[in-house]
Amino acid sequence: MSDAIVSLVGVSKRYTRGKQHVDVLQNLSLDIPRGEFVALMGPSGSGKTTLLNLIGGLDTPTSGAITVAGQRLDALGGSALAHWRAHHVGFVFQFYNLMPMLTAQRNVELPLLLTKLGAAQRRANALAALTLVGIADRAKHKPNELSGGQAQRVAIARALVADPTILVCDEPTGDLDRKSADEVLELLQTLNREHGKSIVMVTHDPKAAEFASRQLHMDKGALAEVR
Repeated sequence: MSDAIVSLVGVSKRYTRGKQHVDVLQNLSLDIPRGEFVALMGPSGSGKTTLLNLIGGLDTPTSGAITVAGQRLDALGGSALAHWRAHHVGFVFQFYNLMPMLTAQRNVELPLLLTKLGAAQRRANALAALTLVGIADRAKHKPNELSGGQAQRVAIARALVADPTILVCDEPTGDLDRKSADEVLELLQTLNREHGKSIVMVTHDPKAAEFASRQLHMDKGALAEVR
């Protein structure tokens, strides 16, 4: 598919623990068009987080080809893969992963430390990202001064600040109450629909998956489309 932001062809992933082999993904193929918001669902152990990690370049396949944003990830070594991730992927995790001693603004700036931007430009970009997610008024607050929903908005701003090609979200609302979760999901939906961000999200929550434009269900390392 020429407009695919993600393309997997015959991808398998096997983990080896001692003499035991665990086949998590088996001969999986998938295309995700640029600008799509995809929800990956499935029971624990189905392989959805493994698939997410492969798409985000956090892991490599045992076999098969993975192309994301025009780059064959399975052909990259460790340092090249890390460089690619820094320029193309924004990560959003369930537990935010914010630095507790830094303000929201400084947390959002962190990915920009890998760039050549000066301090003033990093601050400006961080404030722009916080404004985009509707939480600029909390820029000087530390994580323990924020609600769960606010902390996740800061984490999303951090994921966006370097203008990544794709957002990779692992249970982004799993630690939130329903109201906060819906607000975060509405934000992701806006980023997708109005700003064209490609998003791949793992979730256990059927209500969360409804915010995506396509749902995929994983079971025992295989994929089936829900809608």
